Amino acid sequence: MLNTMTQPANTEIRPALDKRDWIAGLEKGLSVIESFDDANPRMTASQAGLRCGITRTAARRYLLTLEHLGYVATDGKLFWLTPRVLRMGQSYLESARLPRIVQPFLQRVTAGTQESAFVSVMDGDDIVYIARNGSNRVMNTGYVLGARVPAQVTAAGLLLLALRGPDWVEAWLIHNTLSTYTSHTVASKERLRIELARVRAQGWALSEQQLELNYRGIAVPLRDRHGQVMGALSVTMPMGHESSEDAVRRVLNVLSETAQGMRHLV
Repeated sequence: MLNTMTQPANTEIRPALDKRDWIAGLEKGLSVIESFDDANPRMTASQAGLRCGITRTAARRYLLTLEHLGYVATDGKLFWLTPRVLRMGQSYLESARLPRIVQPFLQRVTAGTQESAFVSVMDGDDIVYIARNGSNRVMNTGYVLGARVPAQVTAAGLLLLALRGPDWVEAWLIHNTLSTYTSHTVASKERLRIELARVRAQGWALSEQQLELNYRGIAVPLRDRHGQVMGALSVTMPMGHESSEDAVRRVLNVLSETAQGMRHLV
């Protein structure tokens, strides 16, 4: 899974919370958990504190508490996460309505396209895959449930960014640094601005080799009965010898018709 700790700060605007309702300890404890990633799977208390912006002593107290609760293990010096952390993600997948109701529709997409199908949502500056269907192909990024990927480099992410509207996109571009993952990644803000405007105008997105060489994705919006965007329905496929135009022609109608059929359910 990609390292998301080095990504730009979350630009999503949330309502202000009354100070009386704020539990700083919970915030710091969660930040300690989130400080572990593929580049930092095992850390000392000092390293965790540095990544979270807290002292070594404070980080050690949080880590020992998390160890007591079963979320962290230690050898006395280094700390690492345990599988118990997955319970938090599993709680979302089991309690949220969207991941549960889309599965039959993803099966329909896979049957109609012979490609892996996904539903993803925006979380900060990333997209998160909350449902999938189809075979696992060898990809370095690993599109598994709960995987997080920077929005700018996937079809679903480009679509969900574009549909936020021009003013939101402009603010997002101003406050974010674009990372490069392949030689095809759009890392120029001007080029990305143009691409997002094109995606917004056509209502669907195509992304090719921006995150992984020789792979493309196509995405359409997943809307509720009121027309509000709930997420993105997409397929990911190896490029092979199929042209972009042929790929779009082959899968876009299946995606669009499936998304339309889901509107009364989400």
